[in-house]
Amino acid sequence: MCNLNKMAMTPLIRAGLLAGLGGVFTITLGVVGFFWFDASNPPPLAERAEISREVVDADDKLLRAFATPEGRWRLRVRPDEVDKEFLDLLIAYEDQRFWQHPGVDVLALVRAAGQLLTNGRIVSGGSTITMQLARLLEPRKERTLAAKALQIVRALQIERRLSKTEILQLYLMRAPYGGNLEGVRAASLAYFGREPKGLTLAQAALLVALPQSPERRRPDRHADAAQKARDTVLRRAALSGVIAASEVRRASSRAVPARRFALPALAPHLAERALKADLSKSKHRLSLKRELQRTLEQVARQAVLERNANVSLALVLADATDGTVLAEVGAPAYLDAARSGWVDMTRAVRSPGSALKPFIYGLAFEEGLVRPETLIDDRPSDFAGYRPQNFDLNYQGEVSVRRALQLSLNVPAIHLLEAVGPQRLLSRFRQAGVDMSLPKGGAPGLAIGLGGAGISLRGLVQLYAGLANGGETSTLVATPQRGTTGPRQVLKPAAAWHVTDILSGTPAPAGFQDVQIAYKTGTSYGYRDAWAVGYDGRHVLGVWVGRPDNGPVPGLTGRTAAAPVLFDAFSQLGLEAAAFKPAPAGALRLSRGDLPLTLQRFRAPQTRFAQAKAPELAPKIVYPPKGAQVELGRSADGTLMPLAMKVQEGRPPFRWLANGKVLADRTRKRMATWSPKGAGFSTLTVIDAVGRAASVEVYLVSGP
Repeated sequence: MCNLNKMAMTPLIRAGLLAGLGGVFTITLGVVGFFWFDASNPPPLAERAEISREVVDADDKLLRAFATPEGRWRLRVRPDEVDKEFLDLLIAYEDQRFWQHPGVDVLALVRAAGQLLTNGRIVSGGSTITMQLARLLEPRKERTLAAKALQIVRALQIERRLSKTEILQLYLMRAPYGGNLEGVRAASLAYFGREPKGLTLAQAALLVALPQSPERRRPDRHADAAQKARDTVLRRAALSGVIAASEVRRASSRAVPARRFALPALAPHLAERALKADLSKSKHRLSLKRELQRTLEQVARQAVLERNANVSLALVLADATDGTVLAEVGAPAYLDAARSGWVDMTRAVRSPGSALKPFIYGLAFEEGLVRPETLIDDRPSDFAGYRPQNFDLNYQGEVSVRRALQLSLNVPAIHLLEAVGPQRLLSRFRQAGVDMSLPKGGAPGLAIGLGGAGISLRGLVQLYAGLANGGETSTLVATPQRGTTGPRQVLKPAAAWHVTDILSGTPAPAGFQDVQIAYKTGTSYGYRDAWAVGYDGRHVLGVWVGRPDNGPVPGLTGRTAAAPVLFDAFSQLGLEAAAFKPAPAGALRLSRGDLPLTLQRFRAPQTRFAQAKAPELAPKIVYPPKGAQVELGRSADGTLMPLAMKVQEGRPPFRWLANGKVLADRTRKRMATWSPKGAGFSTLTVIDAVGRAASVEVYLVSGP
C-alpha cells in the first residue's frame, strides 16, 4: 500500500518540479528580457531639461519666468522647496508606499483589479507616483493593457536610475494642473500667487487633487468640481491620520481661487537682457531685490497715470558702496505701446540739463576756488558769445555758492565751469567710468554744464553714487558678481562732502519734508527731459521723465515732474536710513567772515571763454511783444485779469510803468503783473537800475 502511494505521488512531484522549473525559467526569462529592454530602450529622462527659464534676484526669489518653447509653464522645484504638509497629503492620497516599493505597488494593483471586478468600474487606481511620472514623460492617448504594461516597465526603469527624491522632484515639476501649467510650483504661483513653500492646508489639498483630472477640475473654470475634489483629499487624509479630523471642516470652508494670477514678470528689460546674454542657462541671477523692484515698478506706474499717454519714466536704484543695482525700471509698463514700453530708458542717452552742476561745484571746491559761503555773481554774462540765462529769466545778483547750487542758478555754474575747464569735467567723468556723448564733431564747451552733452540715467546714477560714497564710485552692475574694476574717484572726499552738505539742504517738494536725502534736479532744453537724482549715505536713486521719441512735453521740469517721483519712491521703498558720510579732514563749515579774503568773493579768472567785463545790455520787454493784441479774461467781479510782463537783459532792480504811471516799488524780479482798468491801447515801460528804459505798445482786448 505504501509503495502504491509513493508510485501515485511521483507524477505529482514531477509536475510540481516541472512547474517550479517553468516558473523559474519564466522569471529568469522575464528578468533577462527586462534588462535587455532596459539597456536598449532607456526611459526618456532627458526631457526633464525642458523647463522654464528663470530670472531671480540676489536672494534667489523669482523675478520673471519664461515659458518653455512649447508654451508651457514648467518651473524647477525641489521637494524641500515645497510645503511638507502638501507632500504628506500627496503621498497619502496618491501612493502610500512610495518610499518602500520598487516603482510598482503590487498590493495597490491587486486592490484596484479586485475593485474593478467587483464594482464593474474603476474605484481606485493602482498607479504609483513613479508610474504616473512614466506616463508624463511618455504620454500615450490609448489606455490599453499594453500601455499599462509599458508604464510598469518604465516605472521599474526609472527606479533603477533615480533616487526616490529625484523621482518625486520630477513628478512635482511635470504633474499637470490645467491649461499650460505643469508642476506644483507653476500651479501655486498661478492659482495662489505664492511659492509652494508656505501653502495653507486647503491650498495644499487642492494642488494634490488637480493632477487627477486637471482640465475638469480647474478652479478658474470649474470651481465646484475643484472644491469637491479638494474636500475628498481632505477626508481621505483625515482617515489616513495625516491630518486631524477637526481640520477637515475648517479647510473645506475655504473657497477655491476663481482666477489665475499672472506669473511674475518683474524687471522685464533686465530679464530680457540677461536671457539674451546666455541662452544656454536655465537660471539667471540678478543683483536686484524683489520687493524693492516690485515697489519701484508700482511707483512708476502710479507716476504716469495722470500724464500724457506718450510720457514714459525710468528709475535706477543702486548701492553706492559697490555699484550693485538694487532695482531698475526701464519703463512704467513693458507692453504699453503708447509709451514705447519696450524701450529701456535707463540706457537712453539724453540731455541731463542742470543735473551735472554738483560736479562742477565739486571741482571748484577741489581747486580751492570757492567754498560754500563764497559770494558769486548771478548776473547776465557773456562768455565769448555764449550767454546763459536762468530758467525763470530772473537773476539773484550776488549770492552764496551754497544758494547758487540749491537754486540751480545757471550763470554761477558756468562761471565755475569756465574756471575749472569743461575738458577737465569730462575727463573726471571718464575717470569715473562714464563717457558723455558730445554733439558730432563738437569740442567740449561751456554748454555741457547746462545739458549740452548726453548721458544715460545709469551713467548719471553712477556719478551720484560717488557723491554718496565719499567721492568714489563703481561701475553699475546688475549681477551679484563684481567686475574687475575697483572704485574710481569722481571727486575728492572733501569736495564730495561739501556738495552733499549743500544738496541735503535743498528744499523738498511739498508733502515730503520727512524724507532726508540730498538731491538735484535737471531739465533739458525744450522741456524734453526731467531728471532727479537723490541719495542718502548708501542708496542712490535716479529718475527720468520724458518721451522716448525725444519730443517736447510742455511744462515738464525736473522740479515738478521728477522730484516728486524721487521722494515718493524713497518714502515707499522702506530702505533703512543710512547717514551721510562724516566730514573728512579739511572739510569744515565756515561762515563767510571766517573765510580768507580771497575766498569771500569769487573772481572769475580770465580765460579764452570770458571777456574782461561782460557787457551789460539795455533792458528789453519780451512779453508782451511790441504791437501784440492780448486778450485778457475777466474775474468774477468783472474786472480784467492781470497782464503778465517779462524783461530780459538790463540791470536790476527794475521799475515798471503803465501809460506813464508807476506801478509799484522797484523789484529785482524780471517778471511783473499789471491789472489794467479797461481794454484798448496801452504803453508799458521798464527802467533798469542805471536808467536805461524800454517800452512797448500793446492792444488789450476784453475776453469773455
